[in-house]
Amino acid sequence: MSAHSPTIDGRLGLRRIYETPLASDGKRILVDRLWPRGVSKQRASLFLWAKEVAPSPDLRRWFHKDHARWPEFRLQYLAELDLNSSVSVVEGIARDGVATLVFANADLEHNHAAVLRDFLIKRMSVAANPETNLTGGTTE
Repeated sequence: MSAHSPTIDGRLGLRRIYETPLASDGKRILVDRLWPRGVSKQRASLFLWAKEVAPSPDLRRWFHKDHARWPEFRLQYLAELDLNSSVSVVEGIARDGVATLVFANADLEHNHAAVLRDFLIKRMSVAANPETNLTGGTTE
């Protein structure tokens, strides 16, 4: 099963690093803090390793122990992203053209890369439409 799932405008996708890179991936950005086992740098075919945007080590370990913590993990990771200046680097690459967030996690739905992608899509959407606030409503 492929984890590649582009956004509405086809500019920001998700893909497991263990899948074969495709030309349609655009700039591939590894968003894991740890280098994935068994993957050479050549095979990874990365534009950037953005380990700084991954969850903090403490949050990652806390979630890894119990995946039932997904809702709380998601909220805590979003709070980390709000304070993380490195996110703007990944956002800039995504704004510049097609990009794919690459990750090692086997769970295609409950992983930090999916949270990061949603965060970036929302952030880019708000920046493109400043009259829309983060909750989706319009500002008066």
